[in-house]
Parts: sequence; structure tokens; C-alpha cells
Amino acid sequence: MKKLVLSATVLLMAALKVAAQEVTPKLTAFPEFRPATVYLADGKKMEIPLANIFLKNSSLLYLSGEVTKEANTKNLLRVDFKDRSYIRIDSVLAYEVDTVRSNALYCAKVLDLKAYQQMLKNNSNITNLDLNSLMSMDMFQYTTIDLQDAQDIHFPVIPLYYYRINGKFVLVHERHLKRFFDKEDRRRMESVMNLQGFSWTDEKSLLKILEVIQ
Repeated sequence: MKKLVLSATVLLMAALKVAAQEVTPKLTAFPEFRPATVYLADGKKMEIPLANIFLKNSSLLYLSGEVTKEANTKNLLRVDFKDRSYIRIDSVLAYEVDTVRSNALYCAKVLDLKAYQQMLKNNSNITNLDLNSLMSMDMFQYTTIDLQDAQDIHFPVIPLYYYRINGKFVLVHERHLKRFFDKEDRRRMESVMNLQGFSWTDEKSLLKILEVIQ
């Protein structure tokens, strides 16, 4: 199976290190492309032999012959891999972290492009590189080289969390949740926020909010 590697231009980043909560040497969620079942918004179902999740915007990548293509997320409902399923929420594909009663926490991991762009600007050797072209599909090529050979390349990653509450999805952000919750659930949420160790990027903290709301 062919494996995704970075182009020669991307390999110029090999000496860089990024201070972030999470970093990855990969631009995809899985090290290798793998089979996936794709459910489309029009009701159709497709079996894709080789697919992956693109961390640039948590979208679906798939191989069509020797060409890597990025699916239009608006056309997708769900993507099932052997060990993980993704559903479309807003403009991203997100996987279920855990459930609390009938509610659930979902996560979509994406590259922190702002942090990465700032890192590029701060490095005098690569200031002429354009981030948009760097992350475009044209920059991918396929060889038999394992991506793990490029261990010194690290991209900052941020999680985007969503709640599914009573069948509705809401971005897990204090401002959004305060508008979404009623007065009593806002009070319950704030009581969790005041607990020691609470963090908006800690999944246990976010599940605790689901536990206390009605």
C-alpha cells in the first residue's frame, strides 16, 4: 500500500519544532490509507478502498487511481472506518468521544494553521513559503517511503469539540453554550467550569458538563 509522504518543499520544515498542546508528523488522521464506507447526503452508500481524514480541515481524502482527491464535506453524512466512525458536523468530520445518556461529545482534529503560519514567519529560512500552497493537494505525492521517516516534521493540532444535545449539535465553546443552554443549565455549566483542573480542551471536563445538564 502506498503511503502518504510530504513533498520536497514540506521536508524543508524538518528542523522545526512547535510548542503546542498536540503535534503530529502526519497530515492525516491515520498513518495509512484504509477502506471506508461512505454515506452520502443523497442517501447513496459507497465503499472506498483507500481513504483517510485530512487534518487540514478534517475532510475526507480518497485515492482514485494514482490521484488523491478531497471529497466535498457537504455531500457526506458519515464515514465508517474499521475502528472509528466520523459524522459531518458543520463543515468538518468528527468522531464520537463518548456519550452521556442520550447526549454525546464529538471531536474533529485540525491543523492549527495560524500557529503554523506564525512559526513559518518566525523562521528566516522559510519565510518565502506560502502556507496555502504548502497545504494544497498539489503538494502530495506517493512513494513507498513511510511517513514515519520524517519524524522531525511536526504540525500543531487543535481539537474542535461539539456536543450533541437532544439531537442538536453545538460547538463546545463558552460563548456558544451560554446561548444554547437555558438559565439553569448555564448555572450548572459554570459550576463545572469553577472546578479545579477544568479545561475546555480536557475531554473529562467536557463530559462532566454533559453529566450535570438536564
